[in-house]
Amino acid sequence: MNHPLNILYEDNQILVCEKPSGIAVQSRRIGTADMESLLKNHIFREGNGQRPPYLAVIHRLDQPVRGILVFAKTPFSAKELNRQLTDGSFGKYYRALVDGVPPKPEDTLTDYMIKNGRTNLSSICAKDQPGAKQARLTYRTVAPEELFFPAPDVSSHQTELELQLDTGRHHQIRVQMAHAGAGIYGDMKYNREATEKWNRERETPTGSKGLGLFSCGLIFSHPATGKRMKFKVLPGKGPAAIDEWPGLSYYMNDENEPGR
Repeated sequence: MNHPLNILYEDNQILVCEKPSGIAVQSRRIGTADMESLLKNHIFREGNGQRPPYLAVIHRLDQPVRGILVFAKTPFSAKELNRQLTDGSFGKYYRALVDGVPPKPEDTLTDYMIKNGRTNLSSICAKDQPGAKQARLTYRTVAPEELFFPAPDVSSHQTELELQLDTGRHHQIRVQMAHAGAGIYGDMKYNREATEKWNRERETPTGSKGLGLFSCGLIFSHPATGKRMKFKVLPGKGPAAIDEWPGLSYYMNDENEPGR
């Protein structure tokens, strides 16, 4: 099966691309296409097949989530980008379509989460539970003129949110928003009941609209030059300067930019 690549930026240190929904970042299944193998093949072809390419996964998106990823093409870049993830200077931004209305128009959610390796599910837990890790994100309600997803009808009781992810836990946004009473539309793991109810009322086949979550923006410093790199993607509109997208202005000013 052919999987065309949407590469937003590439040099000898990093590669930034848009991951389609339905493709894993890394897969353990032999013969299954994933972003790591697709990009390694791309680099190998571009380098005239001289040697096996180095490519490091820096962060991940769940398989059903579409959006922006950055990969490191050298060990030095991998180390530097991972440092930025740790110190908070790496910005990750999302849009989400949730069922219901969050308790506040904008807020920071801080919870503790734990992953069940057997079921591949995560959940909110007590701070002192063994294996618990802090999960933190900030969201705001998107104004009607900034909507990313198709505008819902008045009776749908859905809300579009813009989120900044401060930590990178397994299924974090999906779990935290469901815990806050505003589960993500289309999420059959953490918001099945609300998704199926919405689909029944509108005679929409379950799964036909996918998961209402999109990784829309990344901000980080180039590992070699130190230049701040800003990327964003809108479906069907291709890459553009993140500063040109008014929906991200809430996070992109100097006061709120990561690391400031």
